[in-house]
Amino acid sequence: MPKFSVVISVFNKEKYIAETLKSVLAQTFTDFEVVILNDGSTDNSEAEILKFKDPRIRYFSKENQGAGAARNFVIKETKSDYIALLDADDFWLPFYLEEQYKLTTDFSNESVFATAIDIEKKSKLYSSEYSVLNLQQNEVRIVDFFSSSFLNSILTSSSTVLHKNVFSKIGYYDPSIKSGQDTDLWIRIGLEYAVVFLNKPCAVYRYALASLSNSRLKVSQKASFEKYETYEKDNPALKKFLDLNRYSLCILAKLEGNKEAFDKNFQKIDQENLSKKQQFLLRQNKTILKYLSKTKDNLEKLGLRLGTFK
Repeated sequence: MPKFSVVISVFNKEKYIAETLKSVLAQTFTDFEVVILNDGSTDNSEAEILKFKDPRIRYFSKENQGAGAARNFVIKETKSDYIALLDADDFWLPFYLEEQYKLTTDFSNESVFATAIDIEKKSKLYSSEYSVLNLQQNEVRIVDFFSSSFLNSILTSSSTVLHKNVFSKIGYYDPSIKSGQDTDLWIRIGLEYAVVFLNKPCAVYRYALASLSNSRLKVSQKASFEKYETYEKDNPALKKFLDLNRYSLCILAKLEGNKEAFDKNFQKIDQENLSKKQQFLLRQNKTILKYLSKTKDNLEKLGLRLGTFK
């Protein structure tokens, strides 16, 4: 049985999947399998995948079933105890699995492992920031997911390894959620597990340059957090994490002109959990937010973000 099962679900990623797979096959730690599903792609993703003949790759193809169901399929097909998540348009640095092997060996009683991840945007790399006090470069620390993820999520779909027993305990991705299935999963993980975190960038997330105002997904298709409201009453870190996500939903609702969705999320936010900049953005009207979203690269340079965090 291989040490790691690398799981990848693919939908229309022909431009990226070859580089993603190359980064897996170039790992210095080689005891792994790759379980990959072509989730009904309508581009040349399948042709790109089939160019790889490595015996460690197990390939499946099905009609499109959505991101959550596709991720569940590959996870359930794994043979290893340790499942390494990887999105089809991201990639690993050659030492990623080697570092994860050290974490799973040194902290064998733990079940959730993650490394820092860099963000590639317009061919430039940016470091992720995490809300962990006095965190040093290359430091390993066992952390709470929620309090560590106020700036950027300490768990991502390309920098996380999970013991298979995690899914047995908390369940799989929720296929009914069109966007944000990963955030929903992280919340359930955070309620049950600590995270072994290595503050060393070992993976690269490709940032999609898409304006919030042009998003095809509506608030109704995003993850909602009603089922976690009973937990946040006694968990301030969870409460703040959810409020930051509600803030993002409020921004999207304003851009849609969806007053009902805005009011529903806004009334649940403790304003003390938001920065002054975020509070300022929530007071702006749809026209101003649309203008700001079109120039959000410049906005972020000033320290203002329309997304979930900061």
